[in-house]
Amino acid sequence: MSFVSRITRLPLPMDPARGADVAGLFPDLPAPLRDLVAGAAGSSPFLTGLLRSEADWLPAALDHDNVVARETQGMEDLDAEALGIALRRAKRRVALQAALADLGGVWPLEQVTRALSDLADRAVDLALRVHVAAERRRGKLPATDAEAGGIFALAMGKGGAGELNYSSDIDLIVLFDETAYAEADQMEARAALIRATRKMAATLSDVTAHGYVFRVDLRLRPDAAVTPVCISTAAALAYYEAEGRTWERAAFIKARAAAGNLAAGERFLRELRPFVWRKHLDFAAIQDAHDMRLRIRDHKGLGGRLEVAGHNMKLGQGGIREIEFFTQTRQLIAGGRDPDLRARDTVGGLRALAAKGWVPAEAAEELIDHYRQHRDIEHRIQMVNDAQTHVLPKDPQGLRTVAALAGEADDAAWCGRLKARLARVHDLTERFFAPGEVQVERPVLSDESAAVIQRWQGYPALRSDRAQQIFRRIEAPLLARMARSGHPAEALARFDSFLAGLPAGVQLFSLFEANPQLIELIVDICGTAPALAAYLAQHPAVLDGVLAGSFFAPWPAETRLREELDDVLQRALVRAGGGYERALDAARRWAHEWQFRIGVHHLRGLIDADEVAGQYADLAGACLSALLPVTADDFARRHGAPPGRGAVVLGMGSLGARVLNAGSDLDLIVIYDADGSEGSEGPRPLGARPYYARLTQALVTALSALTAEGRLYEVDMRLRPSGRQGPVATSVQSFESYQLNEAWTWEHLALTRARPVAWLGRDGEALAGQIDGLRLKILQMRGGDSAVMPDLAAMRARLFAAKASGGIWDAKQGPGRLQDIDLVAQSCALRAADPARATLAQLRAGKRAGLLTPQAAETLASAWRALWRLHVAGRLLTNRTLDMDEIGRGGQEFLLHQVQDDSLEALEARLRLQIAEAAAEVENLMPPSGQTD
Repeated sequence: MSFVSRITRLPLPMDPARGADVAGLFPDLPAPLRDLVAGAAGSSPFLTGLLRSEADWLPAALDHDNVVARETQGMEDLDAEALGIALRRAKRRVALQAALADLGGVWPLEQVTRALSDLADRAVDLALRVHVAAERRRGKLPATDAEAGGIFALAMGKGGAGELNYSSDIDLIVLFDETAYAEADQMEARAALIRATRKMAATLSDVTAHGYVFRVDLRLRPDAAVTPVCISTAAALAYYEAEGRTWERAAFIKARAAAGNLAAGERFLRELRPFVWRKHLDFAAIQDAHDMRLRIRDHKGLGGRLEVAGHNMKLGQGGIREIEFFTQTRQLIAGGRDPDLRARDTVGGLRALAAKGWVPAEAAEELIDHYRQHRDIEHRIQMVNDAQTHVLPKDPQGLRTVAALAGEADDAAWCGRLKARLARVHDLTERFFAPGEVQVERPVLSDESAAVIQRWQGYPALRSDRAQQIFRRIEAPLLARMARSGHPAEALARFDSFLAGLPAGVQLFSLFEANPQLIELIVDICGTAPALAAYLAQHPAVLDGVLAGSFFAPWPAETRLREELDDVLQRALVRAGGGYERALDAARRWAHEWQFRIGVHHLRGLIDADEVAGQYADLAGACLSALLPVTADDFARRHGAPPGRGAVVLGMGSLGARVLNAGSDLDLIVIYDADGSEGSEGPRPLGARPYYARLTQALVTALSALTAEGRLYEVDMRLRPSGRQGPVATSVQSFESYQLNEAWTWEHLALTRARPVAWLGRDGEALAGQIDGLRLKILQMRGGDSAVMPDLAAMRARLFAAKASGGIWDAKQGPGRLQDIDLVAQSCALRAADPARATLAQLRAGKRAGLLTPQAAETLASAWRALWRLHVAGRLLTNRTLDMDEIGRGGQEFLLHQVQDDSLEALEARLRLQIAEAAAEVENLMPPSGQTD
């Protein structure tokens, strides 16, 4: 479509005579286009000058939208002086076409700002390269193969986002890649590139007879007061890692490699990501941004009553900066966890935040509309005289001029609508930065409680003044919520333990302040589940997950968990500064959030004991299946690919039976098939046996090593053939031979629960199927052994002698309890050669095979269910044997709800009866005492 056919609005000429005079220079233009020219010239002295100077160029140029490429074509061959003149001509023409397209509604806001930003990128690139080339010709720049001498310019602010306004200056950070030069040449290169940078800025900024290109601002660089205009990437990274501030993090949201060696610039931005994008939700950024807004407002004298006349559209109340700060602060909070939120432009950022639920969609669209209207007005303010200003005129005539450029004849109505917009933006954004303190009355405290609170000031989490300041704002709501809990003294004592265990507090306290619903959750946890509270103190970052929209969504399948963790691991491996160790940390952060989610869902009664068991098993399976290939790849870089068919990880015990709880470790066996291969082929090849043994050790380390993010799981491999004396990885041939010829009965019992949970290698999945078939073969061949039940009886005797029951609340140890019933169930699966792995399924198999009477099967199953609910609930409450005094009344109420009893007395009576009945049924199954050896 032609330019004229796209005109949808016209500016009004404040000086009709001047407008008509300028329009007369273009007698052949269509009428709508001449009206556009007349309106622009009649209200803008600056545009009048451009139209007069470019009268011969304009008619043929308007229908070509890519004005930047057209006007800068061939400038690579110019010297510095000619380039300066040519760029000034290009700036005039781009500015003129962008202004007419903007005023006529031909281009949307994004196309206007993109054209201006593209010209800035092109101008900086050309100017940098011409002056770097000059330094090289003078022999001042040491030799290097790096493009553009390794120098690059980062476009910051509106330039980085492609949002330059009509008379913007351009904010640049200019750096050079010091690794492009030999160490001995780096200081000489630095001096030459500093000169090139200064000359680039002068080429663009100096006002000559031909005007200027862009005003260049280099003050956003690290420590600008003392550093030169171009520094090395190493120096910049060191600064940001040691001294970088929140406003600098916010600035880098928009940063973009715009000129010079773009590859080096993009590499620098990747390396800087951990500084900009924190791995945890960063609600402390809210206070930093709010403080910055207030400082700007105070410094510029922008407080007070909102008036349109003289209002600063950028920095004033309800202005552009408030929308940008609102967007960038939300991005800083969550962008570290979600790369989709890292849009450079304001509109894109708001839309991404709305899509992920961080901003209500209607609020985002309203702010986008206000932002576009504000930017339009900003452009018209600047078009009047090409002034780098964002301030509306104070005089009525000046306001009428800006309104006329917007096509508004009624300037009073226009001012009224603008004032309403400014007030609305201020209201929307102020509620986020300063939502207004809800006055919560501090509850009356006992002397004991007051003494507890008094010692908080000495805790590590409250060391800093800032932490104390934030905590003072949440202390009263926190104490008030505890006072309303069923057992406030217990909740306070547990919160005291939680607070004492925190290494730092600013981020967490900011999280509570910004999300009051988390105060409810922490009080619930402290009042009910001390073990979960202790877990939270060790891993406070798991609260990030509560704020994600999926925290209370239905449980995903294990395959979906695996896919999600795969993605987490791959991002950790490939990002700058990543690698295997970072991947292990990322896996821990991810798993801790899911573990915490299971605990919270259990605590809130959203899932029962069986669902808890299955979810913990899904999570462990996902961790194993995702970490095994990552560990194997890291191992293979040193020792080559796995020899033979590959290896399988068998989940044993609770993992195999899918009955994990909050405190479960993982019982594992690794079985491999070298398939005739003698060993690996790699930089440091290994024989098949040591290869798989060391790979297994690497996997155990990946799971159990205590890193900065904690550990994933404790791992127990004592169920492997020959226990601690056997190799940590066993060949499938040795495993079969051992199980058929050497294994003890207890090992065959354990095998009933074995389940392939992860595999690797060229034929790993088929090997997993083979091993599962082998398991059934072993059960069939050994289950009929007459020694099974005598051996079981002897095993029970040894277990009971070695570890007595911990009392009535010990659901696991002792006759008639979980361990005892599990062993009977395993004996049923072994003797029936049944594939069932879970206890209840194995008891049903025993009944089908005639090994258990229906009454015995039901008695044992009923007791197991009751004890399992007690055990799972107890493991959420404490890491030790249940002690009713220790868990307190809150824990007791949770426990009673889980086991569906009204009182501890009723629960105790029922447990004693069920345990006694189960123990009697087990004893009836045992052979006479003379046959136990």
